[in-house]
This record gives sequence, C-alpha cells and structure tokens, in this order.
Amino acid sequence: MELGNVFYEFALLLAAAGALGFVAHWLKQPLIVAFIAVGILVGPTGLKWVTIGSEIDLLAKTGIALLLFTVGLKLDLHVIRTMGPVSLATGLGQVIFSSVVGYVICLALGLSHFPAVYVAVALTFSSTIIIVKLLSDKREVDSLHGRIAIGFLIVQDLVVVLVMIALTAFGAGLQSGEWMQDILLVALKGAGLLLVIGLLMRFVIPLLVRRAARSMELLTAMAIAWAVALAAIGDWLGFSKEVGAFLAGVSLAPMPHREAFGSRLIGLRDFLLLFFFVDLGAHLKLSVLGPQLSSALVLSAFVLVGNPLIVMIIMGAMGYRKRTGFLAGLTVAQISEFSLMLAALGKSLGHISDDVVALITLVGLVTITLSTYLIIYSHPIYERLAPALLRFERKNPFREVAIETTTEPRSGFDVIVFGLGRFGNHISRELTERGRRVLGVDFDPDLVHRLREAGHSVVYGDAEDPEIASMLPLSSVRWVVSSVPQPSVNLALLQALSRHGYSGQIATTAHNDRDAEPLRDAKSNLILLPFLDAAKEAADELCRLLNSAPIDEPLESVLPTKDSSG
Repeated sequence: MELGNVFYEFALLLAAAGALGFVAHWLKQPLIVAFIAVGILVGPTGLKWVTIGSEIDLLAKTGIALLLFTVGLKLDLHVIRTMGPVSLATGLGQVIFSSVVGYVICLALGLSHFPAVYVAVALTFSSTIIIVKLLSDKREVDSLHGRIAIGFLIVQDLVVVLVMIALTAFGAGLQSGEWMQDILLVALKGAGLLLVIGLLMRFVIPLLVRRAARSMELLTAMAIAWAVALAAIGDWLGFSKEVGAFLAGVSLAPMPHREAFGSRLIGLRDFLLLFFFVDLGAHLKLSVLGPQLSSALVLSAFVLVGNPLIVMIIMGAMGYRKRTGFLAGLTVAQISEFSLMLAALGKSLGHISDDVVALITLVGLVTITLSTYLIIYSHPIYERLAPALLRFERKNPFREVAIETTTEPRSGFDVIVFGLGRFGNHISRELTERGRRVLGVDFDPDLVHRLREAGHSVVYGDAEDPEIASMLPLSSVRWVVSSVPQPSVNLALLQALSRHGYSGQIATTAHNDRDAEPLRDAKSNLILLPFLDAAKEAADELCRLLNSAPIDEPLESVLPTKDSSG
C-alpha cells in the first residue's frame, strides 16, 4: 500500500523506526540492525508501505556527510602518539591481514577478483561509533585497552577515507578509458583542495569560528553548512561527498570549539544516519539474501574470530598482556557502517552487483549483532578463556610492566585506593594528609603518569582484572578502597581479593542502596555512598546556617564567600 503523501510516508517511516528501535534497545542490539530491518520491512521489497525516493536519499547523504565530518572532527592524533606504535601496528596489521585472508576466502567462495577485493576490504573496518558507545557505557574509554582500541580505530578511519579516494579516482578513470590521466587529474585537484583548506585553516576559519562562537546556534549552523558545502565540493571535484565532509571535520579539529561542534551534531547525525540504513535495507532484494547466507556465515566467522586473533597476536608480540590484547581485540569483531558505505560506493561506480552488496550487508548484520554481546560480556568471557590465551602473552609483557613500574616502594602501605577520579583522588589525598600511606591504582595510563610526576604513589591496574590482586603489596595493607561505583567492577575486585587470601578490610562505592545490596552480600566491610553522604552533609550545613541566620538578615550574609579579588 503506497500512501501517496510524502509527509505521511515520512511519519510512518519514523514510527516504524521508533518501534523497531525500541525493540532493538530492549534486546540490547545496535540500532543499525533495527534501521536496516525497517527498510526491508516497510520499503519496496517488503510491505511496500513507504516509497523510498529522493527525499530519503537526500537525508541519507546528509547523514553520511555529518558522520564523516564528526570522524574528521574527532581525529585526535594525540591518542595515536600516546599509545605509541601499538595503535599503528594493530590498525595497519589488522587491515592488511583481513584484506589478504579475506580476499583468499572470497575467491574460495566463488567470487570473481574485483568483487572479492571489495568484500575483503569491507571486512577490515570496524565501527568506531558502536565501539566508542559500548566502551563509554562500560566506562572503559580511558582504560589501556580502550585507548589502544580507539587508536587503531582512528587508523582504520584514515585508511577507509584513503580507500574511498582511490576507488572514486579509479572508477572515474575506468569510465573515461584514460585512467592514468584521470587519476593524475584527481591527485592534482586533491592537492589544490588541501592547499586551499590549509590556507583557510590558517587565516579564515579561526576568525569565523571566534565570531560564530558568540551564539551556539550560529556555531552549529556554521559547522553543518561547512560540512555539507565541502561534501558538495569534494563530489564536484571528482572525489566523494564522504571525502569532502571528512576534510571539513579535519579543518575544524584544531579549534578549541571542536567538542561543542561534536556534542551539538551527534543527535542530528544519528537521526540522519537512520535514513541511510533504512535506505540500504529498502534497496536490498530479499531474493538475493538467501543465496548469500552460507557465504555470509563463513565471512562472519572470519571477522568474529580472525580480526580479534590478529590483534591479540600483534599486541602480544609487542609486549602487552593477554587480557589487554583480548579486550582490545574484541572491538574489531564486526564490520562497520563504513563497510556498508563502501559497498554502496562500489555499486554506484558499477564495480559490484546487488548480490555483493547483499553479502556485505548480511555480514554486517551478523557481526554487529554478535560482537555487541561479545563486548558487553567481555570480562566474563575472558575469565573463561584466560588459560587458553597464555600463548598470546610473552613471559615478560614488558610494555605493561613498564606502565606498572613505579619508583615508590611496593610495601608498607596502609591503604590501597582503586580509581583516582575526583572521588578517589580526594579520598587518597585526605588519607595522605592524615598520615596514612596510600597506594593509588587506576587504569588510565596518562593519569597514572601525571600523578607519579606530582609525587604520588600510583600504579597502573584495572580493578576488574582477576589477576590484579597478585600484582599488589597486600601483606601490610589494612584497607582496600574502591571508589569505582559500578557494582560489577566491585564484585570482581572482591572476588579477586578473596581468591588471593586478602584478610584486611574492604570498602566499596555505590550510587544507591540498590547497587549496595549485592556488595553487602559479598562481604564488603564498608559501603561508600558519595551522593547520599554529600547530600546529607549539605543538608546539615544548610540547616545549621538557616538556624543561625537572623530572621531580618539575608541568608547569603552568613554563607562563606570567596574574596572578591579571587
């Protein structure tokens, strides 16, 4: 049934996306899967409730442009530098391994050479958006494996942009028949575009951003306009919209307002990307999905096992522990939205058929769905597989040993504090000022380095690591304090300390009484409730001031104030 009215169809499409998105969220599935399913369900290949036309295509292309813009905007080379060679080695190593082995598998499955190249390249890219979201939800972005994963995901993002440039240039050359001249022309155009953008970054963009920053609405509008404009220019010059939008993000990345750009555009970007995945699902022909199922399962198994395997091998060889390699490796156990965009680009250039697009999409659906569960339950999975992963760790994992090494004595501490964020750092500081010897533990290597430079006793470690207790000087410690409020982390720490035979006292942190209950059952000696305790203290102080303030005197006159000169 075709409704005829574009606005009604648009409303029905959004309603279907919201409904299936709610179901996917309830089932803890990525929304990408739900949105592709929406396109299949209500589009021309399904119930035919909605006609997918130029309006949806325009929204989809705008969403892709904003996605590439935000990727360029977040291009933080500092992450790659701080993680050293491991980000580049794992990023490039995994891309090369997956491309070569994937190409061989595709040939064995009966694909011809050119489609095999597309599929093999599509298998190499992992979803930065999904991984960062999952790591953020688990509060592991600042962990060692989280930083390494983000580092090599940035490397992958750079590779995919270069691949898109090369394919666009190659496709234009094949169509004209004079591919050498056309590729050279595209290269010259690219150099000219980079020169112009460099000059704008030096002389124009900082001034415009400073002026626009006086109004957040104007700043957001300017960012969107710049992203879409460069996307159009990139397409006009013979590149792709994706390349132009990526360069627009890179040009604004050095600006101090880049976090404001990103935070304001995330919601709009995700909303518009909905239409890309819906459009992709709508153009899938159900008749070609069935024959691709067996090939898709073989390639999915390769992505789910082979990609993490090569990351663990590389990281183990570079001196990282098996746990760090395993947790980082799981982040590449899926293909990304860029893989689907690569398939769409290949189809538009005439390089691949609908069958190949369907194959890549099926692999995406399978791997994105399964890898989400793998990452969510990564720590329990690791505990089960840990004995079998010894071969992926050197006898001396020197890189993590170097992070853990400290010049402070490794004995004679009264208290060990896990988690040196605001709450944990204050606890550590107050105990130190009261004459207690405190050893801090945190999984952010940059924070560990900064605190050591400031003269604090700090080691690198993850409270959720089942081996953490064996690495700490527990013999003289009277209290172990966890300032981390996640119940799963605290329960894992309690279990690790118990297995190691620690006989001292343990304090754990919870957000509320509901989170505190399992910690009490696990024999935590003290439960810290920072929000509740702070609220009680603040209420006590306010009541004291209210009782002491004269009725005819403003209350603020009795409140402590800072010197006006400060």
